[in-house]
Amino acid sequence: MRNQLRGCIKINASGKKLYTFINKIHSGRIYCFGQYCRKDTFYAEIYRHDLKKVQEFAEECGVELKHYECETISSKLIRYRKRIGIFIGAAIAAVSVWYFSSVVMTIEVQGNSDVSESVILAALEELDIKQGTFINDIDFKYCENELRIMVDGISWAGIRHTGNRVVVEVTEIVESPEMLRDRQPCNVVAAKSAQITYTSVYDGQLMRIVGDYVIAGDMLISGVIEDGAGHVTKHHAMGKITGIYEETVTFAENYKSEQYLPTGNTTNEKYLRLFNVRIPLFIGKNKYSSYTSDKKENRLVVLGRELPIGIENEEYTETRLKDKEYTDSELEEKIMEKIYLYEKNFLSEQTIILREIEQEKTDESLIYNVRYKLEGDIGIQKEIFLK
Repeated sequence: MRNQLRGCIKINASGKKLYTFINKIHSGRIYCFGQYCRKDTFYAEIYRHDLKKVQEFAEECGVELKHYECETISSKLIRYRKRIGIFIGAAIAAVSVWYFSSVVMTIEVQGNSDVSESVILAALEELDIKQGTFINDIDFKYCENELRIMVDGISWAGIRHTGNRVVVEVTEIVESPEMLRDRQPCNVVAAKSAQITYTSVYDGQLMRIVGDYVIAGDMLISGVIEDGAGHVTKHHAMGKITGIYEETVTFAENYKSEQYLPTGNTTNEKYLRLFNVRIPLFIGKNKYSSYTSDKKENRLVVLGRELPIGIENEEYTETRLKDKEYTDSELEEKIMEKIYLYEKNFLSEQTIILREIEQEKTDESLIYNVRYKLEGDIGIQKEIFLK
């Protein structure tokens, strides 16, 4: 290994005063190894720094000397010493390997279901655990304790790292089941005018039966019960009462509306992304007062792993406030989408028996009056105020 580093020269010498030459080498304290003689030719290996002295001995003795350099690490470095790019590339590669093994590259969150991962990552960023942070600078025990305090819903947190990958394991707080503590006496009354289709009483006295038509505010289940002996008890009335009722909802859209519409002018801005740092690769800035933007990022992938390094391209499209006119078919489509969202958000627990749509037009808008015939829960609790 030492010879590989220092560099060796193979020599062979021949001539009348060969042995005088050999004696000069030995007496000149030149380290000579692997030496042997064959057919009046002397073969040996010497270090590179002794070559000049050996050449002088050969000239004094009139010996023909031939030499060539062995393939060693030292010889390769000398051969490529003027190729600066190779050394710069090797240095960059070495620094990159050291850097990427010393900083946080990826963060994985495990064990969360109710607590959002984005909330946990935001808290970790406040604790300076993010891409690009040196791992040796992180106090994992301190960060574990702080994470439990900063994020509601976490009872335990463990943070560890394997190489440049940080794994955050959390255990969420298990909420105790909600207990029915409020037993305030109350009645169940009708929230809507409807015809009763189903009754089920859990506590209290049923006041109406299936088939009855009730007006909003009528009592359905009484929380005041009197027995045969005249004793009155007050209860927290509970039950399920369903009925059929009607409801009318109005949806409208204008034929004209002001909107920010694209003008067709666009501009692109490119950034070099290094972890959380964005380095602009352009001159100037976006001069649009109003615009929409579309961002795309191409990240560097090494050995199947995506690194937080890449090129980010952001395209800006200029917009201006303009009047936009809609046709009847366009407004109908928008209104039908509103109707769909209303039914999904507000009528999902009811059964739609009938839907009737009445269309109305004015100079400014298109109006849909939608009459529903629904079946659903009509009972609400109303407290009994005690003296």
